[in-house]
Amino acid sequence: MSAAVGLPVPCVVGPTATGKSEVADAVAQILGSAVISADAMQVYKGMDIGTAKVPPEERSVPLLMVDVVPVGEAYSAALYQREAREALDALLARGLVPVVCGGTGLYVKALIDEMDLPRGEGGSPSRRRWEAHLAAHGEQSLWEELRRRDARSADAIHPHNSRRVVRALEMADEGVSYAKQASGLHEPKACYDARLWGLARERARLYAAIDARVDAMVGNGLVDEVERLMGEGLLEAPTASQAIGYKEIAAYLRGEMGLDAALDAMKRRSRRLAKRQFTWFRRDSRVTWLDVDELGSDAIVERIVSDVAKERP
Repeated sequence: MSAAVGLPVPCVVGPTATGKSEVADAVAQILGSAVISADAMQVYKGMDIGTAKVPPEERSVPLLMVDVVPVGEAYSAALYQREAREALDALLARGLVPVVCGGTGLYVKALIDEMDLPRGEGGSPSRRRWEAHLAAHGEQSLWEELRRRDARSADAIHPHNSRRVVRALEMADEGVSYAKQASGLHEPKACYDARLWGLARERARLYAAIDARVDAMVGNGLVDEVERLMGEGLLEAPTASQAIGYKEIAAYLRGEMGLDAALDAMKRRSRRLAKRQFTWFRRDSRVTWLDVDELGSDAIVERIVSDVAKERP
């Protein structure tokens, strides 16, 4: 780990559509290393266009923690933590400086901070048991079971949020309190010597970039990508099927909405995602915020590389 090796780990974080991937790739190229993705949807194979995954031919350096599992296979933050740390440690052991890049705050935190995650994985017997309970007895019964097991966690979750209630019960089976862990999500205890840079844009410009990105995704073949993935089990996948873009385009392909309505829904969900991402990272006092439109990506890359170089032993 970097605490022993003495190399700071740069992390490029922030809302969607701020150019994180471009900056991280350029930083890693200058440092002669690799990028470790911290994106909960880029782990799925074939989900390329809709997740804004950098195409292989456009990568200057290796991009790790993408294309990890098929769309129909469950994945979790616990799995990500284990596998991403293996990748990060391998680079550090070679004296390289890995660049972490992504907007999934939980994944970034799971990687760089001390964070105990339940060992139960997406398809664990525990989760299947609680999902079966939900199907047989309904949301209220499931929530009451959580209240019996962990009243504090039940008070923190709405009874209708069944996915989170299932997760909290799974955590309880592992001896972990959802409420206790949630209360410490933004009180970082570093596992690695990380430096976080957040990329930001003025809201109107960010929303315009999001809208343009959605339109470009469709122009680049998102509809065909979703149709192909539907044949590979996308609709049965509990997480991948809910991803922004894939859910809406699947609904369009099933005849449930028009294409324009699907695109509008994608844009709205992407804006809400950007707001949540900004809120998450704003809570972390370690993040140095850089305005993309004011500075430009080249200046941001130079800033990050310069700051990392200053701290190298």
